[in-house]
Amino acid sequence: MASTRSSSRRTPVADRALPPVFDGHNDALTRDDHALLALGREGGDLDLPRMRAGGMRGGIFAVFASGGDEERAPVPRDDGVIEFELSAPVAHEPASAEATSAAGRLLALERQGELRVARAIADVDAAARDDEPPVAVLHLEGAEAIDPELESLDLWYQAGLRSLGPVWSRPNAFGHGVQFIAPSSPDTGPGLTDRGRALASACAELGIMLDVSHLNEAGFWDLARLELGPIVATHSAVHALCASSRNLTDGQLDAIGDSGGLVGIVFACPFLRPDFADDEDTPLELIASHARYVADRIGVEHVALGSDFDGATIPAPLGDVAGLPKLLGALMQAGFGDGELSAIAWDNWRRVLAEWWRDDGSSR
Repeated sequence: MASTRSSSRRTPVADRALPPVFDGHNDALTRDDHALLALGREGGDLDLPRMRAGGMRGGIFAVFASGGDEERAPVPRDDGVIEFELSAPVAHEPASAEATSAAGRLLALERQGELRVARAIADVDAAARDDEPPVAVLHLEGAEAIDPELESLDLWYQAGLRSLGPVWSRPNAFGHGVQFIAPSSPDTGPGLTDRGRALASACAELGIMLDVSHLNEAGFWDLARLELGPIVATHSAVHALCASSRNLTDGQLDAIGDSGGLVGIVFACPFLRPDFADDEDTPLELIASHARYVADRIGVEHVALGSDFDGATIPAPLGDVAGLPKLLGALMQAGFGDGELSAIAWDNWRRVLAEWWRDDGSSR
């Protein structure tokens, strides 16, 4: 049984019940020990018992097709810049097979009654109640599993796909992912392709939310100009506080606010720290600082959580998903009141998902 490092849903900061949490991104489905998600596992950041302990009632569960080169060493440079070689493209056929298997794991958990796959906003609303199973949004992190002609997109939608990032940090038929460089702007190459714009439009027509987290700056603005819906970064942070290429500039934040979108503040240490260190000895207050910056610039209604559990190094003071009450306490200490805390933890995600989806789950 996996540990439950924080079984209380109360915080030492204030003697009050905490709101349910919806988290914008995790990679638990693609871990080698995914078979233990329901029972609990010794490693990793997230499983269902620890979700219950931490008050996480819903989240976006990513399906990611690996290219086998995700663990890359930095490219040697003598100017103090941390740069990783851009990952190689992944072909559609192996990506489709791998993604289908991972999505099947989520559907199996639903069949077993362990969670509900969100197909309409009513599923999210139900999960806010403790007597209902948690809700999981099926997400493709990089659209390599979708064929360039988009013939498989309807099938993925019928299987439950409700969120999609056109790219991970590598090129594909739809666009160019942002390269991992620090310090660097996100302006690292060309943007969406014609097929990428067609994919985005098709997703909006069906009611599949689009995620800009791994798009470079050109791709971000390509998507923004299409005006398909609220601009959403499911797991990103603030470039002004940590000048990583993966983070959002003030101009991008302003566009997200103008669109009615949101930023799921990522917990990944290298995207929080001004020194970019991949070091778990990172204070929780840095997550709160990024949330505060976004709230002060574009409004608290555009702030949410997007952990990247099981996909990144998480601050040791948080530990894992069971430590979410500690993070909510840090947000309180950063000056967020009860209503603002509920908005960040749940309500903002609920609003944006409802804008991208139809209540009955049908196409637009």
